[in-house]
Amino acid sequence: MYDVVRIRVRGGDGGKGAITFRREKYVPYGGPDGGDGGNGGEVVLVADASVTSFKEFIRGGLYRAKSGGDGKGQKMAGKRGDDLLVRVPVGTLAYEAAPGGEKTLFADLTEAGQRAAAARGGRGGWGNIHYATSTNQTPRLAQVGEQGEQKELILELRLIAEVGIIGYPNVGKSSLLAAASRAHPAIADYPFTTKEPELGVVEEGGRIFVLAEIPGLIEGAHQGRGLGHEFLRHSMRTRAFIHLVSGTSESPANDMAKVNNELALYDPGLVKKPQIVAVNKIDLPEVRSRMSVIKADFEAVGITVRFISAATGEGVPDLMHAALELIREKTTEPAEAPVKVFRPQPRQRAVVSKEGSIYVISQPDIERVCARIELGDEAVLSQLHAFLLRKGIGRELEKAGIQRGDRVRCGSANWEW
Repeated sequence: MYDVVRIRVRGGDGGKGAITFRREKYVPYGGPDGGDGGNGGEVVLVADASVTSFKEFIRGGLYRAKSGGDGKGQKMAGKRGDDLLVRVPVGTLAYEAAPGGEKTLFADLTEAGQRAAAARGGRGGWGNIHYATSTNQTPRLAQVGEQGEQKELILELRLIAEVGIIGYPNVGKSSLLAAASRAHPAIADYPFTTKEPELGVVEEGGRIFVLAEIPGLIEGAHQGRGLGHEFLRHSMRTRAFIHLVSGTSESPANDMAKVNNELALYDPGLVKKPQIVAVNKIDLPEVRSRMSVIKADFEAVGITVRFISAATGEGVPDLMHAALELIREKTTEPAEAPVKVFRPQPRQRAVVSKEGSIYVISQPDIERVCARIELGDEAVLSQLHAFLLRKGIGRELEKAGIQRGDRVRCGSANWEW
């Protein structure tokens, strides 16, 4: 079952800003005209009704958007990188995975066509037109583009259906889904025939609703036994349950109690959802002969049951009508997904520190400028020095005790002050 996967995503890198100068005949004051780099593309999750599982993501891998184009002369900006659209099933919860094992929800895609940005593209670098001043009319400073945002995502699928069929393995859930809709689930006479949830559309009384067959569970499912969490996860969004039990069981009432216990242990909100209890396999003589006993056992615990045969269709239309009436009457909404958390990034200020004998300047925008400088060109270093003084970095360096001739590092650039 492919309903939880991990993938890596990365936005496109921003393009480099250009260092160019306008030189045209009859234009005496050309000046700098280097355009900005284009922004990198984003990785965007898109809910697509034609995608039903995470099978194509099972190998993980890196999903990366296109990088932005470099700036050009004549103040021409680089082309923005194309977004990468990653299509996922409707009902996908998208989490950002943290190194410590924690995860933070950032998208709950419940409708076809809904989108969520998974990784931002890097900003394009400024061209040299941004660094012209009254005292520096030929700036040879520009920025490289920002790197695209990189994340590890956990994608989790929770089916969206109004009614879910729950129960022990091999009680006839697949047969009931096939009898009530046009779905064609796998049907066999052994437990755990259904490895993945199945959906079917039921027409009843001029109304259409979605019916989900959810894989069977056993005792200890809330701890991961059997299909464990794979079963329970898909029961979160349903508005009501058809609780199917087998009439061939020694105690159908006890089976129902055990399944409900697993629901409560996984999430107490699940047992608050309305249920219709149906006893299956009344086409078998041994079950039909016990109907009165089974009915009495359920009535003893205050539950009214319905009797059906998913194999012959007996009682199925009435059961679907009762399910429709139940979801019409009840206003219970599906269990809510965790609250989306947005954490805006604070604006980063320049920090000056000292590592051994080297003074270190840390600030992303300034590091992007330093990545473009020509360390062997005294004129460029002079321009960089003036730029740092204008930004107040020179004052911070002086406070830290810098002297003429000391070494300074910013990003990958290392030069003498």
